[in-house]
Amino acid sequence: MSTTLYGTAVTLRPATAEDVAPLAEIRAAPEVFARWHGTGDLPAEVAESLADPGTEVFAVEHAGRVVGAVQWYAETDPDYRHAGIDIFLDPAVHGRGLGADAVRTLARHLTGTLGFHRLVIDPAADNAAAIRCYAKVGFRPVGVMRSYERGPDGTWHDGLLMDLLAAELS
Repeated sequence: MSTTLYGTAVTLRPATAEDVAPLAEIRAAPEVFARWHGTGDLPAEVAESLADPGTEVFAVEHAGRVVGAVQWYAETDPDYRHAGIDIFLDPAVHGRGLGADAVRTLARHLTGTLGFHRLVIDPAADNAAAIRCYAKVGFRPVGVMRSYERGPDGTWHDGLLMDLLAAELS
């Protein structure tokens, strides 16, 4: 596990079992559940993500409380090496720049400390707020991935692949 990372307004620390309940509560918020739905047992799903050896999950803290999670995974094939990022935040803190701060902080760690030259993120194509957030960090649209993910209603929805090269990090 990585060390704790410090942004301008957020702290990213390795998530622990103590974070399962607050993260599951955030995931249950309708605005978050619409994008991060699952089978319905959110505490089990959060615990499973923390235990996944292929993903590193950080609790996002602001003003002394957990307000979300940001995670990353790696494509390790040397010819395609890159890292991917996912994030969710409590709707109560949306619109404050905390998402961009968390993504930028993790991106700096991934490029500067871990040496990744390319990062990807894949918001829902209709998630304009997330797309604006990632663009503030320097991510650029690559293309629409049609019928990319299944929504909570069972229908397929488009995703937007965005990437960022280390030299483009703002």
